Amino acid sequence: MKPWDRSPQRRRYLGAAIAGLGLVASLLAAGPAAATPDPGDAPHSKRVTKGQASDVKAAIENGDIPGVDEIVHSDNVSHLTNIPKQDLKGTNSDLAFQGRYAFAGNYDGFVIYDISRPRTPKIVSQVLCPGAQNDVSVSGDLLFLSTDSSRSDNSCNSTTQPATEKSSWEGMKVFDISDKRNPKYVAAVETSCGSHTHTLVPERRNVYIYVSSYSPSETFPDCQPPHDGISVIKVPRYAPEKAAVIDFPVLFPDGGNPGGPTNPGVSQTTGCHDLTTFPELKLAAGACMGDGILLDIADPARPRVIDRVEDNVNFAFWHSATFNERGTKVVFTDELGGGGAATCNARVGPDRGADGIYDIVGKGDQRKLVFKSYYKIPRYQADTENCVAHNGSLIPAKGRDIMVQAWYQGGVSIWDFTDSAHPKEIGYFERGPISADTLVGGGAWSAYYYNGYIYSNDIAKGFDVLKIDDRRTDSARSVRLHELNVQTQPDYR
Repeated sequence: MKPWDRSPQRRRYLGAAIAGLGLVASLLAAGPAAATPDPGDAPHSKRVTKGQASDVKAAIENGDIPGVDEIVHSDNVSHLTNIPKQDLKGTNSDLAFQGRYAFAGNYDGFVIYDISRPRTPKIVSQVLCPGAQNDVSVSGDLLFLSTDSSRSDNSCNSTTQPATEKSSWEGMKVFDISDKRNPKYVAAVETSCGSHTHTLVPERRNVYIYVSSYSPSETFPDCQPPHDGISVIKVPRYAPEKAAVIDFPVLFPDGGNPGGPTNPGVSQTTGCHDLTTFPELKLAAGACMGDGILLDIADPARPRVIDRVEDNVNFAFWHSATFNERGTKVVFTDELGGGGAATCNARVGPDRGADGIYDIVGKGDQRKLVFKSYYKIPRYQADTENCVAHNGSLIPAKGRDIMVQAWYQGGVSIWDFTDSAHPKEIGYFERGPISADTLVGGGAWSAYYYNGYIYSNDIAKGFDVLKIDDRRTDSARSVRLHELNVQTQPDYR
């Protein structure tokens, strides 16, 4: 059942308090106010109206939504375990995998888990190194960490410092993780406007990093407009201390989407939020605020745009991208409200804060992105739950296009887009709202499939391990990877 086909009673609950939607309305109408429009940078909590709080409590009592912190899931999904936050108390962010280890970003640093026994993961080490978002990836003995918050210097002892000061630092950090119990900080590279996210193109001798950042200002000495491209860093594997920016390719010579007032409610393109590379196919897809792009990366040092699309009706902020296994489709996500608003409700509807599914048609430089449909979780969330499409990965099921995806407090959704025009959810996991009377930022930041299990980094609750038992995904269990950075898409075949 789709949420917009719910019973009148269900629609009344989730469509109520329209007059009191000042919080949501302001977030939907505005572009990103800071360099990082994610929950860790938005107010951590905000009181909702008395009417909204009353509706949430009534919905919990009536069983329309789970109770506060109550765990619910579909019959084909099991919740195996949760490890709460330990020493690092900041916002949990992205995940990467290598062998029997999972690497979990946190705004205060990163955590390494031993997941050789997925039902009982163990913490191997915790590294304190503040610098939001601490987007994380790994390649061989190297770990890469993004810093997109203005710091006093590039050390792990840095403090916050205004971006208006020339001495402030933002960019990429590199760690040696040959000893998982004792990672060593070995290099730092400053990049224009910092590094909100980053994406690897690994080669035998070098690792190329595409650094995404945005929101320049005339008052920021190291983040000047226009900022219409990405930074490309080259890291020699055996001399990471020589890592350096080698280029800043301009992806939007015309400046990209102008945003409002030309396109009301749409973010102006001033850089990219996230890129996903598919090295085997020499392709990349970019989610760049007001634009979605397809790139040729045959020369990883010089990525170039093949096609570009906009959606000025339903997309507010192009956030991330995922290819299907054959590289014939791209799923783009829209982070409506910057991840800090309640957008999984009747008022927002099924097409905003959703995924956009695009087929790739044509060959070579004539390839085009063709829109097919939207996908949004078919379960309404409370007005006290931040909920919107966020980070996910493929489940490499044979002959199908299936994805697992995080939706903040909307939980984790498993959905099938084999038919691009008719996607459908086949499984889910979620918790009830963190609060019944206050909108508190939380929920699943990332949810990824790795070697038979689903791992999720919950902003507030910690590290979750899930398992799906379903004939449609059973074939994926035979796919074993040694390394997975979801934004560097493997050839599962």
